[in-house]
Amino acid sequence: MVAAHHIGLDGVSFSYPGGNRVLTDIAFAVPSGSVTGLIGENGAGKSTLLHVISGELTPDVGRVITPPVTGFIAQETSLDFREPARALVDAAVHELRQIERDIAALSEAMATAPENDQLAADFDRALARAQNAGVWELDARIASVLAGLGLGNVALETPLGEMSGGQRRRFALATLLLRPVDAMVLDEPTNHLDDAAVDFLISELAAFRGPVLAASHDRYFLDTVCDDIVDLDPGLGVEGGYGEDTRQGTRFTGTFSDYLRAREERRARWESDYAAQEHERARLERAAEQNAEDVFHSHENKTELRAAAKFYADRAAKTVGHRRRAADKRLESLERFAIPAPPSRLKFRGVPPHAATPIGVPAVTARNLTVPDRLMPLSIKVQPGQHLLVEGPNGSGKSTLLRILDGDITDFGGELIIPEELTVARLAQDDTWEDLSLTAAEIFEQRTPDRAPDLVEMGLLAAEQIGKSMADLSLGQRRRVSLGIILAAPPDVLLLDEPTNHLSLALAEELERALVDFTGTVVLTSHDRWVRRQWRRRIDQGDQRARTLTLSTMWTSEVWREDRD
Repeated sequence: MVAAHHIGLDGVSFSYPGGNRVLTDIAFAVPSGSVTGLIGENGAGKSTLLHVISGELTPDVGRVITPPVTGFIAQETSLDFREPARALVDAAVHELRQIERDIAALSEAMATAPENDQLAADFDRALARAQNAGVWELDARIASVLAGLGLGNVALETPLGEMSGGQRRRFALATLLLRPVDAMVLDEPTNHLDDAAVDFLISELAAFRGPVLAASHDRYFLDTVCDDIVDLDPGLGVEGGYGEDTRQGTRFTGTFSDYLRAREERRARWESDYAAQEHERARLERAAEQNAEDVFHSHENKTELRAAAKFYADRAAKTVGHRRRAADKRLESLERFAIPAPPSRLKFRGVPPHAATPIGVPAVTARNLTVPDRLMPLSIKVQPGQHLLVEGPNGSGKSTLLRILDGDITDFGGELIIPEELTVARLAQDDTWEDLSLTAAEIFEQRTPDRAPDLVEMGLLAAEQIGKSMADLSLGQRRRVSLGIILAAPPDVLLLDEPTNHLSLALAEELERALVDFTGTVVLTSHDRWVRRQWRRRIDQGDQRARTLTLSTMWTSEVWREDRD
């Protein structure tokens, strides 16, 4: 049998134990040399689908086709924290190192048996494999990948447990890029990557000859690298129109920007067609209920003559019968080819009203804030109501700064002044939960004040989702819970560390718009170029509240590169 050179799905459906259907009749293909972006609302089944493709989950029905060696990186990487980073790298290149060992062994064997034609043939094949796999440049390749992902200054003997979550994530991605694979399946590959690392990843994927399927909420990444977009949210087919089934996995050709335009056009057409259908349905139902009284609009006979009365009665009955039959027939046809109602959109309702605490001094004053090896001396003032975007490459101290501001880090040099009357809250870069058995509603109630709007009222979760345990929610849905806890009672100083991580594309856009109207003080960090472009647009349009602070790394002279395109 010839090995597949593409990723293919044919009628794939999957349900978790208990009957929770996540995937329904998914069908699409990712050709060799193509990068396809996988998108959808939080909980739509993106991670589940990638686990099915990787073979970690078995579909209920349907068929999955993958090339022989398909590399997979999950959204949450499971690594042995006791192992040093070198163990990951060595495992990734083990196959390539084996080619080196094979060549050395064959070379020794040929020295003792120079006339052995079989050994010579095996040696030639090993040399060809080494050449094709780039074995002779392997050490340089390892150094290039680690440097490209911002890991060049991390000692390979460092145990994974001593690294940040972002560093562990980047090492997992590095091992995938180093491993010789025929296809790649990636779940949120740009999380924890700065601009340089994202650009490096994009260049790697562009040069890769096999198929790539990447689930991502990174709009810049999707717009730059993807040839096609597959939307897992239920929808009509690409053309829309009467009689078409609702399904998951609608494919859009082109970039993410192309997808956005096509999605809105398709949604508008769907809503229009559905409205027209329902108008026609109501008209036909009225016609099917007509009687003689409706036809002639009178209880009186048109003439006192008995023959004439019978004529009109027969005529009315015949007319009514014809209209009813015609209406019933049209209704039957309409039901047979009915357009389903467009699925309701989960829409974020914005930040709840916030009454800023009046103060006559800066909301944040920092003088020479320093954390050894984590934050260079920093002095800033943030006025009440200002919105500050903190940007910079990995290692520049963005998260460290936010943790200092909310009191999570107290061992720092310098001076920090935040007026006592101001409330401060931070959305951490990574969500942590002590008890995943609790429901979203239970955790929200524990951590928010009475009479605060709940997750459903805020448009962050649907009513049927809040009763689920946190373990049964996707990472994106858990992120929504964290965001809701912070925003239920908006603080005076809102600290957001990579707020769009794991969030659906729609919610990310809605959150960006909501922050513009937030009257409190905001300090935000983000690697999301889409977010930063919107921020620069605010500044260019004269928004006096928007400010930018650029940090540099501790260990290079690198400055944050701006994308003005």
